[in-house]
Amino acid sequence: MTTYKVVFLDIDGTLLRPDDSIEASTRDAISQLQSQGIEVILATGRPLHEITDIGEELSIHSYIAYNGAYAIYKETEIFLENMKTSDVDSFLQIAKQHHHDLILYTNKKNYYTSLENDRVKNFLKSFHLRKNALYDPSIRSEILGITLITSDENGDVPYHSINNIHYSKVNVVGFTSCFDVIQDNVNKGVAVKAMIEHLGLSKENAIAFGDGMNDKEMLMNVGESFAMGNANPSLFQYAKNITTSVENSGIFNGLKSLHLVE
Repeated sequence: MTTYKVVFLDIDGTLLRPDDSIEASTRDAISQLQSQGIEVILATGRPLHEITDIGEELSIHSYIAYNGAYAIYKETEIFLENMKTSDVDSFLQIAKQHHHDLILYTNKKNYYTSLENDRVKNFLKSFHLRKNALYDPSIRSEILGITLITSDENGDVPYHSINNIHYSKVNVVGFTSCFDVIQDNVNKGVAVKAMIEHLGLSKENAIAFGDGMNDKEMLMNVGESFAMGNANPSLFQYAKNITTSVENSGIFNGLKSLHLVE
């Protein structure tokens, strides 16, 4: 029988409900895992400096952030991969041409091409981004990830000329014209593999839950994978299992099916 040692949880739409709350059943499930000595690691597109309060609330101290560009196990840095400065420049140029807004993330702050656009203000408010500043070219070599804020659901198309990049639509109601920028060689799956190796485990010891297409590689690099019931339907084919929604004990029910919680 496989012994599970680590569980990776996406945040938005998986851990957090649309109103940014966490179900009591989810808190209970995490507590039960921790009492068994099973590691719980948050894996998100969000910047690290914006999620540690969620981790502290749940006694979680290890993270994968920026869609896999950065991973830290407790206080040990496991993985770090900045974006190419030439790619950053290309995104800025194309965004300017199409009147789009960008959020560029470093390990300290969120940098915006504009803080005045209503779309940006809504994004900032909805995702509770606090450490914000206007973009300055002096930090272009420190960028770990980017979010595109466009005006239509195909707003990522003008950027497809940039090589070795793919896009994941933000799977949150009201933000279907926003896209996470993901490097082909840097994603949650790459970071999950690095974390599993650091822990001296195999993929069969790992479980993951996700709801967006930026979770695809993560779900493919663990032994047991769950797509939330509210997930982007395109994600289902990459998960071994489909659980209930984030508003209907999805994490708890998935873990219960593996007899890890009761």
